[in-house]
Amino acid sequence: MQISLYEAAEVLAAKNDVRAFSDRVLTKPEFDSRLIEAGDLFVPLKGARDGHDFIAAAFEKGAAATLSAIELDQGPYILVDDVLAAFQRLAQYVLEKMPVDVLAVTGSNGKTTTKDMLAQLLASTYKTYKTQGNYNNEIGLPYTVLHMPDDTEKLVLEMGQDHLGDIHLLSEIARPKTAIVTLIGEAHLEFFGSRREIAQGKMQIADGMKEGGLLLLPADKLVNDFLPQTQRLVRFGPDADIFLTRLEERRDSLTFAANFLEEEIFLPVTGKYNASNAMIAAYAALQEGVSEAAVRQAFAQLELTRNRTEWKKADNGADILSDVYNANPTAMRLILETFSTIDANPGGRKLAVLADMKELGADSRSMHGSIITSLNPEVITQLFLYGDDMAALYDYAKEIFPPGQVRYFVKTADQDQFDQLTEAVKTALQPADQILLKGSNSMNLAQLVEELEKG
Repeated sequence: MQISLYEAAEVLAAKNDVRAFSDRVLTKPEFDSRLIEAGDLFVPLKGARDGHDFIAAAFEKGAAATLSAIELDQGPYILVDDVLAAFQRLAQYVLEKMPVDVLAVTGSNGKTTTKDMLAQLLASTYKTYKTQGNYNNEIGLPYTVLHMPDDTEKLVLEMGQDHLGDIHLLSEIARPKTAIVTLIGEAHLEFFGSRREIAQGKMQIADGMKEGGLLLLPADKLVNDFLPQTQRLVRFGPDADIFLTRLEERRDSLTFAANFLEEEIFLPVTGKYNASNAMIAAYAALQEGVSEAAVRQAFAQLELTRNRTEWKKADNGADILSDVYNANPTAMRLILETFSTIDANPGGRKLAVLADMKELGADSRSMHGSIITSLNPEVITQLFLYGDDMAALYDYAKEIFPPGQVRYFVKTADQDQFDQLTEAVKTALQPADQILLKGSNSMNLAQLVEELEKG
């Protein structure tokens, strides 16, 4: 971060006279007092506990200064009206001050994977930093900005949304040069009401963009009502500006070609949706001056954030396709399509564990039931369903699957059959099988994956 106390106070229009304290360099911010190191700026946010209660602990750990919304008897501190707003303004100022290009990614599906891909491509040529983990909200994004190394040339920021206006705020902080919307799906319908409102929210990524910046968008008519006038628009998808011309899927890799690439690209991950994510990332990287040769080499060594689509091994030798970080109907249908088209192991079966998809709103049960169109009993021979809303899918599945091939496990406020689910899956899974696990993070399927891995 490398900003001084006096400089920060001026940027934030401090309400106190910070010259009562000696000036000093603030190295990075932390909002958890346990993570404070010498020279850090403490940011006392309000959560389950008020961060102001931990200011003394932060100074004991070596904090150089703290933000505060209340007057303090100790210091140094910068008095502000709103600590979170000040934190965000500080991130915005650092981006204005540093010669760094910001590339922002959002979307109902694929934003983390696309962010990882794009950052890896850019890192082949530039000093690159990216959003770590899921730090993609009004706290995580400024935290990422203020933690990037001082020599960063390209910053890849993921932007998430739970409510309309979230991405507007993040875009105004980041002022992206390039922005990507990967897909308009059904994520967080509980808070938006319709896919059109989701599209409206995602398109706010352009609100803070620099004039003439590159905006990569799906060829989805839902975004047409929200197209900005001052950015360079490139649409992707069939018959759009950029599109896949060939795709070959394998169990743990794929090869694709696109209309703007001279040669095919190999990816050590599966799923045709990942080919689309990679195509978008490749186009954005090429626009930033990365060579196509560097793009191909970087993709061959691709590393993605954990718990996205990932092949693992069960203790008994069975293959696990884990996709347990998050879920919505679009994502679930895509992974089921990929899993169903991959060749089965010799002598093995395909099993699937599907858990509730959260934040889908009033139509959640019907959306869960709609997944039946992506399930073929001749391909997936054992189906395990877990969660309150998955009862709707169970009602359909038990009618088309042979007796005994579908099992349902409850998860409600009064009853949780996770242990029974775990035992049933362990008992059913044989060494030559392949098993897919997909559900929202809160359904805890990551623990089931771990149980299968350790036997």
